[in-house]
Amino acid sequence: MNQPVASERSSETPKQASSAVIAQHQAMLKALPFEDAADFDDASRGFLGTIENARITSPQGRVVWSLEPYGFLSDAEAPATVNPSLWRQARLNMQHGLFEVVPGVYQVRGLDIANMTLIEGDSGVIVVDTLTSIEGARAAMELYFKHRGPRPVVAVIFTHTHTDHWGGARGVLDEDVLASGRVPIIAPNLFMEHAVSENIIAGPAMIRRAQYQFGPFLAKGPRGQVDCGLGKSMAAGAVALLRPTDLVMATGDTRVIDGVEFEFQMAPNSEAPAEMHFYVPRYKLLNLAENCTHNLHNLLPFRGADVRDALAWSKYLNEALRLWGGKAQVMCGQHHWPVWGRERIDTMIRQQRDIYKLAHDQTIRLMNHGLTAGEIAETIRLPKSLEGAWHSRGYYGHIRHNVKAIYQKYLGWYDANPVNLDPLPPVEAGKKYVEYMGGAEALLSRAKTDFAKGEFRFVAQAVSHLVFADPDNQAARALLADTFEQLGYAAESATWRNAYLFGAQELRQGMPKAPPRPPIPRETLAALRTEQLWDALGVRLNGPKAEGKHIVLNWRFTDTAEHFVLTLENCALTYSEGAQSPSADASFLLARSTLDEVIAKQTSFPEAIAVGKIEVGGNPMRLAELMGLMDEFPRMFEIVEPKRMVVT
Repeated sequence: MNQPVASERSSETPKQASSAVIAQHQAMLKALPFEDAADFDDASRGFLGTIENARITSPQGRVVWSLEPYGFLSDAEAPATVNPSLWRQARLNMQHGLFEVVPGVYQVRGLDIANMTLIEGDSGVIVVDTLTSIEGARAAMELYFKHRGPRPVVAVIFTHTHTDHWGGARGVLDEDVLASGRVPIIAPNLFMEHAVSENIIAGPAMIRRAQYQFGPFLAKGPRGQVDCGLGKSMAAGAVALLRPTDLVMATGDTRVIDGVEFEFQMAPNSEAPAEMHFYVPRYKLLNLAENCTHNLHNLLPFRGADVRDALAWSKYLNEALRLWGGKAQVMCGQHHWPVWGRERIDTMIRQQRDIYKLAHDQTIRLMNHGLTAGEIAETIRLPKSLEGAWHSRGYYGHIRHNVKAIYQKYLGWYDANPVNLDPLPPVEAGKKYVEYMGGAEALLSRAKTDFAKGEFRFVAQAVSHLVFADPDNQAARALLADTFEQLGYAAESATWRNAYLFGAQELRQGMPKAPPRPPIPRETLAALRTEQLWDALGVRLNGPKAEGKHIVLNWRFTDTAEHFVLTLENCALTYSEGAQSPSADASFLLARSTLDEVIAKQTSFPEAIAVGKIEVGGNPMRLAELMGLMDEFPRMFEIVEPKRMVVT
């Protein structure tokens, strides 16, 4: 295959793989045990039936999930534009349908990025995790009933707080069942606090960054999106949160559900801030949620989050071994496929335990020798015993990414070198770099030479400076896009590939067109504590616009018996609970549910006041003045080029 030439003008057409990338792929084919087909056997084991192409539609006919666009993955041999290890994982993640784990335990896989596990009791079925969308959950339940016969849902278990594990709950439990309260919804302690807060405050930025993590706007194909590591992609259906009715508080807690005993283990601040594992003695089944899946997980998602605790993660897996090692005959997680056999299960847990412990300890060791995050990422190596284990490969969380997260957790972003204490921002720095390199033409000339050598990492850094200095330089945009593309083709990590290829696409085509950001769903608002609503409002306050403003508002909620004073002062919005100010500019008496309706844009303050849902004292225009100081966050903003809009 010929070496591609870096384009002089931006082109929307993806290029072919370079000789440097092909050489990397050939080396990987020799280094890893591609002849090992055990995962393919496990991923298809127990297959009972499926939906054609895993195609799921909304009641309005909109496709919310389908594997049909991934038909290209039927080829066993990886094309030059996809890392062969990632291609293998992408093909494994194509298995879809209902699978028998052991008689009495079933999984729906491939109808979402996550799995639904169904555990049969004496009279009904216990549903573990409900997928991302209501439509997906309904389809999963219908598939299960088709092959196992209709039976009542006797309990729902949420293993942790991420949306792909609870968003479809209303597709499992209908309104009548919910109203009856007879079906427990079981979750780990602090589930609600983290499920509703993790993405609220920084939600707008996280959602935009997640586009780079999952690649939803990339075309599916050998030169586009092929996988997410954990599964194919995120579902696009309706999401609603159900509040748990039963919280598991401590390791060792048990529940007997429809005659089936569950033994629980708490695992907070591992893959999720609230997460738990369980063992079912009747079926000798171990479920480690998302903490022991068929890839190395990430400790800091591209979308953003609190850094996950690698040391605690390792300890939870070690504790699981102590509790259930040698007992479990099958282990299934809420992503990927199960593992059967005591020895294989224990080996996988040990290896997963050790990879998180090694990442933690070796990062800290090198950190204490004075190495920075980037230097540690270049230095750290996995032992051969872990490198050859397919489930330790970095399809979702690469070791080079994870060590930087660990460094950040302990020392933060600053590497102690004063040159990095207060550097110029990208546009200003870009202009100086281009000037120091002798101008745009000189920079591009050198970059093209290095591109031909396959030195893509540095070419990306250098040309990015030119794009930030002059975002309309088409030659620079095209070369940076071509460079990102080659880095994406080389990447074993699905998230790295998606980020590189989406960056290339945006340089060539601009940001995708997206509709305005929808309001927060009423169900989510109802799940938020009032303090969380005030916190979310506070981050929308435009400080410069609020200069010199002083506003005090009293709030009393009739349905929750809460009292608050909301104060704008010194360009900061603060609140006090259980208090009222005698000198407030205005006072509002209403149900908290009415405030939810207003925020969800189901009504407005004037409309609610007019119909008597809100009683007002003082000057209500002071609230209007406060709301006039709030920013509306854009759904899209530039990432690989300068911001076109000035933000103050």
